[in-house]
Amino acid sequence: MALVLTCFTVKAQTTLAALPTVKNTEKADTVVNENKKTNAVAPKKADDAAWTPTRRLWGYAFGDMYYAPHVDAGNRGPETMYNGVPSNRNAFQFRRMYLGYDYDITQKFSAEVLLASEPNANTGVIAGTGTSTSNGDNLVDGKMAFWIKNFNIRVREIWAGTDLVVGEMSTPGFALNTGGSNAPTSLSEATWGYRFIEKTITDFHKNNSYDVGAALQGTFDTKTKNFGYVFMVGNNSTSSLLSAANANTGFYKIFYGDLWGKFLDKKLYVDIYVDYAPTAAATALIGGQNHSIKKIFAAYNTKPLTIGVEAYTQQITNGVSNATTGPIDATVNGLSIWAKGNFNSQWGWFARYDSYNPSTGYDPTLTYTVNTNYGSYAPAYKETFYTAGLDFQPAPKIHFSPNLWLIDYKDQRAATTTGYVAPDHTLVVRATFYYVFGK
Repeated sequence: MALVLTCFTVKAQTTLAALPTVKNTEKADTVVNENKKTNAVAPKKADDAAWTPTRRLWGYAFGDMYYAPHVDAGNRGPETMYNGVPSNRNAFQFRRMYLGYDYDITQKFSAEVLLASEPNANTGVIAGTGTSTSNGDNLVDGKMAFWIKNFNIRVREIWAGTDLVVGEMSTPGFALNTGGSNAPTSLSEATWGYRFIEKTITDFHKNNSYDVGAALQGTFDTKTKNFGYVFMVGNNSTSSLLSAANANTGFYKIFYGDLWGKFLDKKLYVDIYVDYAPTAAATALIGGQNHSIKKIFAAYNTKPLTIGVEAYTQQITNGVSNATTGPIDATVNGLSIWAKGNFNSQWGWFARYDSYNPSTGYDPTLTYTVNTNYGSYAPAYKETFYTAGLDFQPAPKIHFSPNLWLIDYKDQRAATTTGYVAPDHTLVVRATFYYVFGK
């Protein structure tokens, strides 16, 4: 076939070369013009010329050499990394490993894949097996394992300034940060910039950072991208594969909404976030349950210093019960204040304070039972969190950070109440490492 095609090509070129040069011969003009059409290359549009497809394998990891000289005697704080760790424990430990792949299918469609491993320092028992193993993302034999955290497709510009994303993705709660799209890049986690030290306050207390669903991510000003929004509906199951009988697999959905803006020449970030999710149907003893969060985040960014404030309130309808009033709503309040800066191009610093009250109307004379299935909710004790440290960057995307991690617990119950635990704390001294590759 190649030889035959070659012969036809040579013959066609010879025939064309042999044609007489005439000005008014229609046949000759037709042959030459058709030949030009065949070999012509359509000019690129301006948009096509500026677009470069992304095919990127990337990842990052962080962990510590840590030492816990003192841990809370009541073993409180099930949402923390060090719940269940004994005093004087020390170890080298990864806290997160990411492996991601971004792929532009076309200029209109792109795909994102992210595998994660986020092991814990504590130990426990796998339900129904009696086998002792590390909790978190570890296998039965204790080895670390990857799981699917993001797997989605993005449709760019379904209308001017708005993308549609479908699949498993970051929510607008705090973590969403997708450059080169219409998604925000100024939410609390990206602005805090020290996720390798600790989660933001709403992440710490189990607001969804990712979920399976669909989202509109848009900007109101397509040229400057200073103002935008996110609306998302999800399963409220993150990456978990729940039983078909579970309400979160089809009966209920969670709704996420976010408005964000950059002001004062992009020095001031403001983000307003809400979510709402029904969680349980009414029973004979407990009315219908739901939870909702309302949050505001603001940060002022200058060259030597950035200051951020994040405050939220959460309503958990019929979340707790007591013998006097029966089922009642629980109101959660949280506040986080942090600052960070640089001494020079390689050395920086950070400090943060969080205050968390899981039940603002808690009566210390009563005994409460928890009804809600939301996160690791424990209404009996308040938490105050502190962290501070230095950040050494010997090269871009490589960090070494000596830091202190401290959380205080205060029981809201009266000292005479059964189960009361005196005020105590968990202190961890850490040498943290963090590195990014491929992006």
